Amino acid sequence: MGSSTPSPSPAPPQSTAPDRGASNASLRWGILRRALLARSSSSRASERTSNEQQKKGDTNEISRKASRGFNLIECHALPISLLSKSQENSLNGNENGVGCQKDVNICYKLPCGGSPEVNVVYRREDSLELNDIEASNRYNIDTTGLVCCWPSEEVLAFYCINHSDMFRCKRVLELGSGYGLAGLVIAASTNADEVVISDGNPQVVEYIQQNISMNAETFGRTKVKSMILHWDQEQASDMLNSFDIIVASDCGTSDSRSKHTKKLEEAERSLLLHL
Repeated sequence: MGSSTPSPSPAPPQSTAPDRGASNASLRWGILRRALLARSSSSRASERTSNEQQKKGDTNEISRKASRGFNLIECHALPISLLSKSQENSLNGNENGVGCQKDVNICYKLPCGGSPEVNVVYRREDSLELNDIEASNRYNIDTTGLVCCWPSEEVLAFYCINHSDMFRCKRVLELGSGYGLAGLVIAASTNADEVVISDGNPQVVEYIQQNISMNAETFGRTKVKSMILHWDQEQASDMLNSFDIIVASDCGTSDSRSKHTKKLEEAERSLLLHL
């Protein structure tokens, strides 16, 4: 029998799992790409390959905005013009235009005793302007809170409604609240002693204060106020011991976090673990 050269070993199978560190960014770009293509009538019937469908399925694994929320709390839009005259005057008197045509008023009917309603005025999703960017640069903050009422805020509000007993007679601080839906819901449905709704963006806090004023009759004896709060300042650290509960949804900070910011994050994590 003659000798033969052994055949090479088969190459190990390549893993089909994407590198998550790099792929999340590309998947997010894919979401943007499909959103742009969807606006073109000539492209709606194109790119239906199995590979494209697989990529579309993969996007379910990454964090992204669900534009219509999760329908956890019944809500409907109301014209700004339906606000009471005093509320409308207060809103229109705001120097940044709160209550103008770029805003929307959403009425939330809370799924709890008495079915109280909470009105939240916030920006339409396509109304971010250059002066908003200029303001964010001036105050060294971002514009996340102006973009929309984020679905994560709705989830937090729904959770708080269903765990209302933990807030009874407590002092509550909401961090990075955006337009303040969760804080407003806590104040309207849990018999908390005090609720402070905070954000680092002064423009956002103006909206929060207007929303507090609009819903004042819904809060009963609960004291509610707004606050500009930057996590990396001494003030934030000093406040930790003055609240019974700290809540936050979908909050993040820059890599250059101070020790005070880290303390707040630790407090947030301990609360989430407790929940």
